This record gives sequence, C-alpha cells and structure tokens, in this order.
Amino acid sequence: MTAAQEPQALLGDPLALRGAGASRQLSGRLGVGSIVFMVVAAAAPLTVIGGGFPVAVLLGNGAGVPSMFAIGAIILLFFAVGLSAMSRFIPKPGAFFTYVGYGMGRPLGLAAAYLALLTYTTVQVAVYGYLGATLESSVVALHGPDLPWYVYSLAMIALVGVLGYRHIELSSRVLGVLLIAEVGIVIVLSVVIIGTGGADGLSLTPFEPSTVLSGSPGIGLMFALAGFIGFESTAIFRDEAKEPEKTIPRATYIAVIAIGVFYTFASWALVMGWGPAQIVDVVAKDTGGFIVNTAVHYLGSVGGVIVNVLLITSLFACVLSFHNVVTRYQHSMSNASVLPARLGRVHGTHASPYISSLVQTVTAAVLIGMFALFHLDPVLQVFTWFSGIATLAIVVLMALTCLAVIVYFARTKTGAGPWRTVIAPVIGLIGLVGVTAIIVDNFPLLIGDVDAQGTPVLGPLSLAFFAAMLAFPVIGVVQALVLRRSKRDAYENIIDTISA
Repeated sequence: MTAAQEPQALLGDPLALRGAGASRQLSGRLGVGSIVFMVVAAAAPLTVIGGGFPVAVLLGNGAGVPSMFAIGAIILLFFAVGLSAMSRFIPKPGAFFTYVGYGMGRPLGLAAAYLALLTYTTVQVAVYGYLGATLESSVVALHGPDLPWYVYSLAMIALVGVLGYRHIELSSRVLGVLLIAEVGIVIVLSVVIIGTGGADGLSLTPFEPSTVLSGSPGIGLMFALAGFIGFESTAIFRDEAKEPEKTIPRATYIAVIAIGVFYTFASWALVMGWGPAQIVDVVAKDTGGFIVNTAVHYLGSVGGVIVNVLLITSLFACVLSFHNVVTRYQHSMSNASVLPARLGRVHGTHASPYISSLVQTVTAAVLIGMFALFHLDPVLQVFTWFSGIATLAIVVLMALTCLAVIVYFARTKTGAGPWRTVIAPVIGLIGLVGVTAIIVDNFPLLIGDVDAQGTPVLGPLSLAFFAAMLAFPVIGVVQALVLRRSKRDAYENIIDTISA
C-alpha cells in the first residue's frame, strides 16, 4: 500500500478494503486526439462504408442512405449535449452506468451497466466473425492455406489481447495509424469519383425527400445509427485523460461530427459513383464486394488491393477499440463492488486494467469457439445477428441516458443552462425513442426471422434474442436490490466508488 492509499484505508475506503496493496486507479495523459482516434476507430469507418452501407442500400432506402447518416448524426448530437453536460458535473468514468445511476438511481444504473456490457461484447464478437471470414477469403485468394474462419478470429483475439494488456497509449497509437489509413483511402476514392463526375454526373438526389422516403427508410436509419456505435464511450477514458472536464466533451462532439460528416460525404460519393438509379442493382450483384469493386473501378486493381487490406485493418481497429471499452466498463463495475474485485486491479508497469483485459480476451475466445461448434456462418449469422443486438441495445441505453440527464439536472441546480440540461436532451430522447420503435419493428428482418413470403415475423429467434437482451438489465436490477437488502454499504457505494 502506498502512502497515498494508507489514509483512505484508515478512513474505511471500500476500495482499499477490497484490494489492499493492489493498484485500482487508472491514469494517463490522453488528449482529445487520442480519445477521438479510439472512439472513431470503434465506429470502424471503412467497415461501415464497405459493409453497413451496401446492406442499408439493399434493404433500406437505396440512394437515400446518405441522408440517413446525416439524420443519425443530428439525433446523436442532441444526445451528446446531455452526455457532455453530465461529464462536466459527474467527475467519474463509466458513462451509461454512471450517468443513469446518478440520474435514475442505483438499480437502473446497474441495469444500464450490464446492458452496456452486452452491447460492446456482442458488437466485438460480431466483428471478430466478420474479420475471420474476411481474412479467410483473402488468404485463399492469395493461394494460402484454406483454414476455417474461426482460426483467424482466434488469432486476432490473441493479438488484441496482447495490446489490451499493455498501456492504453500503445493501443491509441496503433488505432491512430490504422484509422488515418482507412479514412484516407475512402477520401481518395470519394475525391476521384467526384473528380470524374461519377456515373451520371453529380447531384443532390440522395437528399431529396422523394429519395429519402423511398423503400424502407426506417431500415436505412437503423443501419446508419449502427455505424456510430462507440462514439459515446469517450467518458469511459476520463481517468486516463488530461484535463478531462475539457477533453471529454470536446472529444465527444468532435467524434460524432467527424463520423457523421465522413459517412454522409463518403456514402454520397459512392452513390454518385454508380448513379442513384443504378446503385441498388450494383449492390445487389455483390453486396460483400461492393467497396472493393468500386475501388477497382475508379482506382484500378492496386486500389482494390489497398481497400481490401485496409478493410481488414479497419475490422482489427474496431475490435481493439471495443476491447479497451469493455475492459474499462468491467474495471468500473469492479470498483463499484458489483463484479469481482480482481477485475479492478491495474498493472504496475502498463497502468492497464490487465485482469479485466484477460477476462475479456477469454470471453471473446469462448464465444467464437461456441459459434464454431454450432457451425454458425461468420457473416450471415455471427455478424448480422449480434450487430442487431448491439444496435438495439445501444439505442435503448442512449435513450435511458437522455432521460437520466433530464432527471438529474431537474433536481440538481448546477447553472448549466436549459439548453444543455433540458432542451437538447429532450429532443435527443424523442429521436432515440422513435429510433428504438423502428429498430424493434424491423429487428426480425435484421436477423432473418421472416416467413415464406419474406415478411418479418416475431418468431422463436427474435423472441430468444429479445429475452436475452432483457435478461441482462434485469440481472442488474436484481443484484442492486439484493445488495440493498444484504449489503447496504456496498449498495450505497455502487455509484460513488466507481472511480475512487
């Protein structure tokens, strides 16, 4: 125990009592740029443009998908206002867990924590499936050994585990390099398309009301919002940020604006590349290879190879970023006495939540092993199903956080002003509740639960996933209520000891 820890232990610090001699406090000097790199990398820009965008075009509103990215960014900006306000007045990491707890009580705060763990774990394993499949096909195309997809997924889990075990600044540098490369190639491709005038000339057709409302705009919006998953995790890195009162809000706004502008611009350029009237047919011919085919068409075969390589690195950056987010959620929950104390330990050399990182690595490996055992398709089932769970869960969490912001500032006089404490959060809440209803209505289609005519139905698979999503927050509420009855001190410290 250090000299700084001794007075806390003498005063009955609950964390000192739980893990005497073990460091539990994260620290660092992450700036706005490093945090933005990590959360934008979690959004996996090239993965969204190369994977999510074509599916949104095919199943959603076709050439109108670029407008969905813009609408999604606007909704999330209102959400970000309340999130940033809370980060200024509640100096603790934990994001959803912390803010919902302060605004709406410990049971709902703990429910949000478990739902967040489900969200980030499912999106991580979903991308591991996609990454394994992409590596498998790439290696075979290069006349390499034809190994099962899960072998590549497990290898990537091991590599991510090594980086996650070490200091987070190493991860941020890796993510920064990969992010610059993938964003750079998409911008180059977009500029070349614009420079050539596209297939039928440049126009604003994707933003015209008739185009926006064509097909199934609700599905288009659902896929667009899925592309933003991860930007809200800026608050998780509070203890590792320099000047967090300024750094966290700035990083949050920059992340959502940068992601929104990038997606809107790049998707518009891709629509122009094939023409608004032809884009759906082009995507339908080869949905998975759309972005590579576009790169070959406009940048040549070398450009196609570069895009394919960077798609792989984009997927890797995504899983690395989500690994860091999940390990810090577990670390925060451990410090709040709701997960085992060992998960809260911090490495003496790397200053990382190393045990939490190891647990997350094992969790991902076990899940991928189970998927392989049950012979699930890595893209059509692993990626699609678990992306669907993550998308619905994250929107519910955001809506709950907006409500928590409104409740917290209604009873806590801070002088923050009505815009940040009431108006923007209310607008964000309305938008997110509407999106939640759209996703629930279209969820069966997302996971392929349809009848013989292709109509979405609430079948056994949909019900099973809904039950699983409901189970996680219920566990949180039950655990909080049990602690309130049996361990009052632990219950009182659920929120207050998160970053003690």
